[in-house]
Amino acid sequence: MKPEITDASRPLGRAPRSHARVPRLVAALLGLTLATAACGASPGQQVAAARAARATASYASEAPVLPRPTGPHAVGRTTLHLVDEHRTDPWVPSAGARQLMVSTYYPARPGTGAPAPYMTTEEARLFLQEKASGAGVPPEMLSATRTYAHTGARPAHGRFPLVLLSPGLGFPRATLTGLAEDLASRGYVVALVDHTYENSGTTFPDGRTLACAVCDKPPAGGPVAIARSRARDVSFVIGRLTAHHPAWPYARLIDPRRIGMAGHSIGGNAAATTMAVDQRVRAGVNLDGSFNAPIPATGLGHRPFLMFGAEHEVPGVDDTWGQAWSSLNGWKRWLTVAGSDHGTFTDMPVLSAWAGRTGPGISPQRAVEITRAYVGAFFDLHLKGIPQPLLDGPSPADPEVTFQNP
Repeated sequence: MKPEITDASRPLGRAPRSHARVPRLVAALLGLTLATAACGASPGQQVAAARAARATASYASEAPVLPRPTGPHAVGRTTLHLVDEHRTDPWVPSAGARQLMVSTYYPARPGTGAPAPYMTTEEARLFLQEKASGAGVPPEMLSATRTYAHTGARPAHGRFPLVLLSPGLGFPRATLTGLAEDLASRGYVVALVDHTYENSGTTFPDGRTLACAVCDKPPAGGPVAIARSRARDVSFVIGRLTAHHPAWPYARLIDPRRIGMAGHSIGGNAAATTMAVDQRVRAGVNLDGSFNAPIPATGLGHRPFLMFGAEHEVPGVDDTWGQAWSSLNGWKRWLTVAGSDHGTFTDMPVLSAWAGRTGPGISPQRAVEITRAYVGAFFDLHLKGIPQPLLDGPSPADPEVTFQNP
C-alpha cells in the first residue's frame, strides 16, 4: 500500500483542542444528545435524552456503511498534505503558513489497493465531542465507517474532469465522502478539501489533530471572510494539482480544462466565491448554503451554477438565494428537495439512521440517490457535455425535487 503523501514536512502551529465545539446543527443531524441535566433541561427533555441515549446501543456492534457508488469505475484515494508558503493561516497566524489536508478520489483499476478509512479516531472524537458524551457513542465506530475507496489503488487509464468539494463549517471533509466516491466512480477526479481550523478536527501527517478555531468565535468578517478564505484555499489546491510539477503523482489523470466545484453550506457559498475570482472553475454547485458572500452583480461570466437546497430554500425565505438567482447570468437551476434538512446532501442521513434517529421526511436512501443523481447530472452536462434531461424540468421519478422559477 502506498503511503499518504505530504507536500511539506514543516512543523504545524499548535491550536487549542478542547475549546472548539461542533455547531449545534451537527449534533441535531447525528441525533446525538447533550448532557441535558447539566444544562438545566426540563424533565421531559431529560426523558427524551435518555431515550436517544438508549437508541445508540447499536453503535458498539456495527459501524455505519455508506451506500455503494453508482458509476462503473472502482475508486482510489490518496491523501495530500499541502502547504501554501505564500500565505499565513488566516485564523491562527501563529501556525505559520496555511496548511491543508486534501483527499483525492479517482477512477481506479478494480482489485487494487486497500480499503480507505473514513476518518481518524481523533477526528471522530472531536466531531462527537460533547454531543455524544451522554450517549456512549464510541468514536472508533464512527471512524470505522465502511467506505468504497482504496488507498494505493492503481489509476484507470484516461483523463478526467476535476471536481473540488468543500464541506460545511464544523463538518470534517469526511462527511462528503459518499458524494466524492460516487463522482469518482462516474469518471471524475475529486479533491475533497479540509479547511483547517474550520471543522471539528483535521489530522495531519505528524499525528496532531487541529480543532476548529472559528466555530464558536466567528472571525472578523464572519461567513464572508470564511467563504473568501476558502476560495483562496481552493485556488491554491487547483494550482498544486495542475502545476508543471504537481503535488499529486496521478495528476496526469486531470483535464485542467474541465474543472468544477461543489460545496455544502458555507462550502456552497465558497463555490460561487471561488468562481468569482478563479476562471479555471467552469461550473459550480451550492448545496444548501446561504450566499453570505454575494455573487457579483455582474454574474459569474455566464458559467453554469446549480442552487440545490433543502425544503426551506424556497423563494422568499432566504433573501441571499433570491439575490444570487438574479445575479447569475449563465445556465442556472434552483432546486429544492421536499422532506429534507441542512444535512440531506451529505453523509449525515446515513449516519443518523445508524444512530437510530429518525430524520426528516426523506429517507436516507432517497437523500443519497437524489443528491448523487442531480449533482452528477450537472457535472456530466457541463464538464463532459453529456445531455441531461433530468435537469430540464420536474421528473415523475423524483417527486421530491421542485424546480423553482422565481
